[in-house]
Amino acid sequence: MNNHEIQTIAVIGAGQMGHQIAMLCALGGYRTILQDVNGSALSKAEDTLQKLMERRVQKRRLSKEEVNKAFANLTLTESLKEAANEADFIIEAVVEKLEVKREVFAQLEEYAQPHAILATNSSTIMNSSIADAAGRPDKIINMHFFYPALVMDCVEVVTSSRTSDETAQITMEVCERINRTAVLLKKEISGFIANRILGALQKEAVFLYENGYADFKDIDTICRKALNHPAGPFELMDLSGIDVGYYVMQQRFAETKDPADQPFDCIKEKVEQGNLGRKTGKGWYDYTKEEVRQ
Repeated sequence: MNNHEIQTIAVIGAGQMGHQIAMLCALGGYRTILQDVNGSALSKAEDTLQKLMERRVQKRRLSKEEVNKAFANLTLTESLKEAANEADFIIEAVVEKLEVKREVFAQLEEYAQPHAILATNSSTIMNSSIADAAGRPDKIINMHFFYPALVMDCVEVVTSSRTSDETAQITMEVCERINRTAVLLKKEISGFIANRILGALQKEAVFLYENGYADFKDIDTICRKALNHPAGPFELMDLSGIDVGYYVMQQRFAETKDPADQPFDCIKEKVEQGNLGRKTGKGWYDYTKEEVRQ
């Protein structure tokens, strides 16, 4: 199957990553189906995308015609069977928990067409850990977008030893069509490249904070002013979602059994409190206050 034969892409999960990935696909000219079992999540996704696209039209980054065409390409559904059955290429973007992803892939195997490629947007889980839940290991691949997907111009495309060259090639071509820079990684490692580097930075930042060497705000300031980072590590946690990082750490610990990979107490506390960052209005910073950097 060549890329020109891919006409329909299904995105499974309408959360903070899935809805933006779906819009990228729709903007790229693909017939796109965004699926979520939660109808309210789909409604929220549609409302969010309307506002995001309206803002881009106002800023003249996109024309009204381009946006209208993209929305015409986009369909929303609660039916996983419908979404999977009609797609040539499927991108899973559900919660970062291995058991949930494996369950979704087992269902996709049941409903998807034999030729369909199944990609996972996991930020840390290797596709080989998921592949045996489906019966097509040669057509399973990592396609890791970065948040926010409509802004961040990078996709880590990761193959396992069983992913075919054709699957990798088609995935790279899809990235090109949706106007994203893809980097092909031919050797798996948990967390891939960006999140392993970012995770090391965040781990050191939290260690320094928890042990009283500096306040988290001061650590962020130093990273921005001295290291010229666009945002500090605590600001980044708030942006991507503290719960996302927490699940990543849980998964890493499950793989390594190394106590050093366990989620930090302060991270666990925020997740238990529901203070997950920007999406809940409060995380490390309180986004209801005007003085917080936006």
